[in-house]
Amino acid sequence: MVSAPGRVNLIGEHIDYHGLPVLPMALRRSIHVHFQARADNRICVSSGAYGHREFAWTTGLTPVARGDWENYLRAAAQAIGGKWGVMRGMDATIDSDLPAAAGLSSSSALIVAVTLALLRANRREASFEDLMEILPDGEQFVGTRGGGMDHAASLASRAGCASLIEFVPLAVRHIPIPAGWAFLVANSLQIAEKSGAVRERYNAVRTSGTLALGETGFASYGEAIESRTEEELVALAAAKRLAPAFLHVVTEAFRVRHAVEAMQDDDSARFGRLLLASHASLRDRLQISCPALDRLVEAAMDSGALGARLTGGGFGGCAVVFCRRGDLSKVHDGLVERFYSGSADHILPAEAGPGAVNS
Repeated sequence: MVSAPGRVNLIGEHIDYHGLPVLPMALRRSIHVHFQARADNRICVSSGAYGHREFAWTTGLTPVARGDWENYLRAAAQAIGGKWGVMRGMDATIDSDLPAAAGLSSSSALIVAVTLALLRANRREASFEDLMEILPDGEQFVGTRGGGMDHAASLASRAGCASLIEFVPLAVRHIPIPAGWAFLVANSLQIAEKSGAVRERYNAVRTSGTLALGETGFASYGEAIESRTEEELVALAAAKRLAPAFLHVVTEAFRVRHAVEAMQDDDSARFGRLLLASHASLRDRLQISCPALDRLVEAAMDSGALGARLTGGGFGGCAVVFCRRGDLSKVHDGLVERFYSGSADHILPAEAGPGAVNS
C-alpha cells in the first residue's frame, strides 16, 4: 500500500507554474492505493466511490472522456512510460479520506499515489527529483495546466511544518509552524472541478499571466522579482497597462516571502493580513473566487480568525482559515453557526502532516 496526502496551500496561489515559490503544507488526509503487480501490462483499478477502470498500459496513451477519473490513472502511467518505458501493470483498489474537487489537491495526490504504486509494483526506485521531473507535466495529460506545487507538497512535506517550495532550482525548505498557530479547512460547498467545466477558465489564468509577462521584457517572473521592488513592479504594471494577472503574480510572490518571515517571527497578525490580501487579489485581479468563498472568508473573520483565503485553483472548493490555537474552538463554532447553519460536517482540522516520501 502507498499513500499520498492532499495539501492545503497557505499562500502562493496561481504562481507555481510561473516558477515562483509557494508555501503549502500536507494534510493528514490521503489517497491510499492497495496494489499487486500483474504479469501483463493491464492496469485494473477499483474505487468504492468511482467504480472500476481498466486499460492496457501502452506507449502513446490518450485521454478518455473529459472529467473521467481514469484520466488520472492514465496520466500516471504515461508519465512513467515517458521516462522509464512501459512496465508491468497492477491490480489496485483506491480509498480516500480526502475530499474531492475541494481545492485540496485530491487529483494530484491520486496521480502521485498511483505513480508510486506502479513504480513499486515494478521495483523501480525513483528520487524526489525524478518524480518532480515527470509529475507536473504528467498531470497536463488530464488537460489542466497547473504547476508542481501539489506534487512536491504531497511528496516531500514534513510533519509540523509548512513547505517553502522553490522551482528554479527545485528545492523544499521546511518552515516550522509556531505552536500557537492553528488552521482549519472549510468547504465553500461550491464544487471546483478543474478537469471538467471550469478547465478553460483555470487555464486562461495561466495564459493571461504569461502574456502579460511577455509585454515587460523580463525573461521570467523570477527575473522580474529579483531585479525590481514590489513598488516598481506595481508602477510598471500601471504604466504598461498590463493585465491584472501580472499584478497578482508579482504581489503574491512578495506575500510568500513576507509570510515565511512572519512564520519564522511568530507574527500571527502579519500572517493573517497576508492571507486576506491574497484572497482579495485572487478575487479582484484573477476573478477566481465566488460568492460562497467570499462569504466563507467573511464568516471566518467574524468568528475570530486572524486571516482566511480561498485555497487551491479557485472557482469554489475550500478556504484556509488561520487563528490562534486558543481561539480554534471559537472560530470553528462561529463558522458552524454563521456559514453552515449548525452543521460541522464541512470543516476539517488542518494539522501539518508528512509527505509520501517522508511518512
